[in-house]
Amino acid sequence: MRTTRKIAVTVAAAVLVGAAGGGAAQASSSAGGPAPSACRPANHIAKITAGPATSGHHHYRVTMTAARGYDPCRLAGSPTAVRFYHHGSLTKFTAGRYGPQNKVVNFGPGHPVHFDIQVPDSAGGARADEAAFTLKTPDGVIPGESTASGPLTVGTGTLVGPVQPGA
Repeated sequence: MRTTRKIAVTVAAAVLVGAAGGGAAQASSSAGGPAPSACRPANHIAKITAGPATSGHHHYRVTMTAARGYDPCRLAGSPTAVRFYHHGSLTKFTAGRYGPQNKVVNFGPGHPVHFDIQVPDSAGGARADEAAFTLKTPDGVIPGESTASGPLTVGTGTLVGPVQPGA
């Protein structure tokens, strides 16, 4: 009897959560299907890799991928609220943004996206191994915080470019 009641409560809670919706993350789904949005932080992975340097800057590429089973969604502009961590400790550096902020990019299974972290060549930088950020849609922000892992160095003047299609 107790197990049956637990199952009934769990099913009812799941139905209520599903009916409540997911705010901007659900609204940004382009397919409108029953699967969760690939834009939700728990539904994608992000990896940081070193990119080619340019005159006066180091570049790092943050590539995001989503597994099959998630609905595609739309992203726009540069991620916001970007913070960097080294072994779990927050660094003192944050990031601004650069580039066009209104271009819309489709993201989902089979359609990875990436953005650039541009760091000026200067002394006084700090090592980091994780970036935390909030993704933007054409209509607002995705609730929650995405994270990417990989070695990088950040410093004063670090900027984040807009999300672009491809890995």
